[in-house]
Amino acid sequence: MANPKDSHGCIHRFNAVLKAMTQHRNSLSDRNIAALPFVASRQEIVRDADLSGFFLLVGARSKTFMIQGDLRVAGKRQTIRIKVGEVGKITAREARAKAKALLGSIADGIDPRPKAKPGASVPSNSNDPTLREAWGRYRDGHMKRKNRSEGTIENYRDHVERLMSDWLDEPLSRFGEDPALVVVRHEKITKEHGSYIANGCMRTLRAIYNHARKAARALPADNPVSAVDWNAESRRDTALGLSDLPGWFAELAALDNAMRREFHLFLLFSGHRPDAIKKARIEHLDFKNRVLHIPKPKGGETKAFDIPLSRPMIRCLVRAIRIGRTFYPDQASEWLFPADSKSGHLAEHKEKRSDLSKWGNELRQTFRTIAQAAGVPELDVHLLMNHSIPGVNAGYITRNALLRDHLRSQQESISRKILEAARADRKGKSSPRGTWPLVGGRDFLSKILDLTGRRP
Repeated sequence: MANPKDSHGCIHRFNAVLKAMTQHRNSLSDRNIAALPFVASRQEIVRDADLSGFFLLVGARSKTFMIQGDLRVAGKRQTIRIKVGEVGKITAREARAKAKALLGSIADGIDPRPKAKPGASVPSNSNDPTLREAWGRYRDGHMKRKNRSEGTIENYRDHVERLMSDWLDEPLSRFGEDPALVVVRHEKITKEHGSYIANGCMRTLRAIYNHARKAARALPADNPVSAVDWNAESRRDTALGLSDLPGWFAELAALDNAMRREFHLFLLFSGHRPDAIKKARIEHLDFKNRVLHIPKPKGGETKAFDIPLSRPMIRCLVRAIRIGRTFYPDQASEWLFPADSKSGHLAEHKEKRSDLSKWGNELRQTFRTIAQAAGVPELDVHLLMNHSIPGVNAGYITRNALLRDHLRSQQESISRKILEAARADRKGKSSPRGTWPLVGGRDFLSKILDLTGRRP
């Protein structure tokens, strides 16, 4: 039996959606249409009181006769919306007769829209694109032009082409006019996939709709996602504390794949995103200036930056280079973390939780947590992690001016704090320095010269 409180909540949200929709019924005659005022803030739909599916779209400067019907082909339903004519160019009687013919064809399973000639593409309705068309334009005209990362584009694609696949050929106007559909879909995704994915999917739809409406001004002005009651989200607290590091290092040392060991360790030392480090190239490593250049991080080429390298980070990269040249000689000439993969670099960084309890972005959160414990100021942490700098005055700070000395010194402090914690046993006592990666080794810098031909 349904929970009465849940039912009451659904009814309340649905009524709120209906209240927000600007549409009503009227007998669409020339006299009644002439008496209807233009609207300034949002388009208004006036449905005909006599012919279902026939309506008038009233905007700031125009009034347009429209029809909408559901075409069923092979058991699948597709909503079709067609412009009948502009008020002033066609009378209400002529528009109703044309609307009856169009709606009759749709009811018979016939698509009345004009067919393209062989070899020609079917022109889309620029005033009312389908979700598929709007997604394609947003992806190619906005995301790729703004140099969004492949991971970000793939995330949006998953939302549209998997979670909203049955909507791909629906016109966006259907959701603008009936936002209750979006509310129901958000609740469905929440139940089946979780609250975070449901919210993310709705953000994707909101962005696509807003982008489409820049060109398709006939779409309802109110974004249908505004009707959604968002799921509560909280920052995920998955970082390691200082007392957790000895156990994590023991797990890391037990991994069979030496290259993956160094990769996870470098993520912890640097605090950066896995995808950016996976794609790091040998040519991006500058031992002389002790930096690793990241040319295309999240946010695109305009966010390019240099990671200052502490001495433990350099040791880590030296070991990775040696391992790569031993096991992946062909790929190692190009990639810092090579692998026997299609791309030539490490492609998958996830581990079984029973083997390694924390990896990926959890190590990024750990870096930030340990930076605070090491006494590194918040602004320096933002700069080291390539975050946007908060505050107006911070915009005048030149990152490169701080890179050589100040930020590298802060990076050394964080790496030192990590290793000190890793050396401590459960009672807080320091353990001997004798095993990977705690052994210092004073000759590690000379080994760089042997590996790269360049002295740091």
